[in-house]
Amino acid sequence: MRAQKTGSPWRIGVLFSRTGFMSVIEETQYYGTMLAIEEINSAGGVNGRELIPVIYDPGSEALSFGHFAKRLMIEDSVSTIFGCYTSSSRKAVLPVVERLNGLLWYPTLYEGFEASPNVIYTGAAPNQNSLALCRFLMKTYGNRFYFIGSDYIYPRESNRVMRELIKESGGSVVGERYLNIRARRQDFLPVVNEIRRLQPDVIFSTVVGDGTVFLYQTYTEAGLDPRTMPIASLTTTEAEIRAMGFDVGEGHITAAPYFEGVPGAANATFVTNFKKRFGDDCSTNMCVESSYFQFYLFAKALEQANTLDTDVLRSMVLGTTFSAPQGQVAVDPLSGHTDLWTRIGRANRRGQFDILDESSSAVHPDPFLIGYGRAMAGTE
Repeated sequence: MRAQKTGSPWRIGVLFSRTGFMSVIEETQYYGTMLAIEEINSAGGVNGRELIPVIYDPGSEALSFGHFAKRLMIEDSVSTIFGCYTSSSRKAVLPVVERLNGLLWYPTLYEGFEASPNVIYTGAAPNQNSLALCRFLMKTYGNRFYFIGSDYIYPRESNRVMRELIKESGGSVVGERYLNIRARRQDFLPVVNEIRRLQPDVIFSTVVGDGTVFLYQTYTEAGLDPRTMPIASLTTTEAEIRAMGFDVGEGHITAAPYFEGVPGAANATFVTNFKKRFGDDCSTNMCVESSYFQFYLFAKALEQANTLDTDVLRSMVLGTTFSAPQGQVAVDPLSGHTDLWTRIGRANRRGQFDILDESSSAVHPDPFLIGYGRAMAGTE
């Protein structure tokens, strides 16, 4: 990236909700994206050209993501879009970028079983989080699980995968409930009462957005104990822990490629710069980190391609590596997914996660769980 700015700016789209029930996490993805843009522009842009984000706030409405994606590509002449948290929002954008040949950069863990030539997936696939989490929970707490999720694509599909993993390992699912993605706090009370009655070993949560805060708060008010029956999740990050209260989140388990406490110089610099920009009380999290590093992957490919033409740019992206805060990552040329680290963390009283287990290197993505049998046998 050269220091002298020449030529017209690079225009890219940014679609994250900064309002509505998903803003608790999507706003942090917006922060991660903007931090990367600001850093790259301060260093001279890409090939001397400034990066200009065209930003829309879909307000946590899945249909609005599709609407704004179409506006970006048709009215704003933008072909590369960074955005989406929920699978519903990704599914709304997907036909737009496929029909108009755009490129969506998706920085969120998801249910897998998808691969599009018009998407770069930088969040975890099931083999990069669910497999390790299932093994850890059954070894540490027991084999009786209770599922609670928000009622949309990701929770139901993620629970389908987790159910198969549990069954394969000799466990059972003793209860399963889904609540509206806009569920109110009082809606979680009957669920927690059922959990108290069934006494599972582990609660596996695929609740997202404000509902995450309500679930953990209701759990705490019911007097349940994470030392013997924790809530385990793939989606509960430092952002949700901050919103619910550090004391409420303490003791619960999350599997993620990244936590703020990951050691290393790259992460220390990232955390320092993030807090300097957005405040000392604002923690990084896995969604911030993937939003941040995926933009650097993009900038690296753009420098080589020197064009935003999707076909040319994507060919440069595939196989690209980057020293991300979580560790070295790489975009898989076959699937468009990313090699990511696998970590298990337990929330502490400071609102951070103590890392209990982690992979020795980045885990290759297997979005269709082709290696499922080998993985459950522990041979992968």
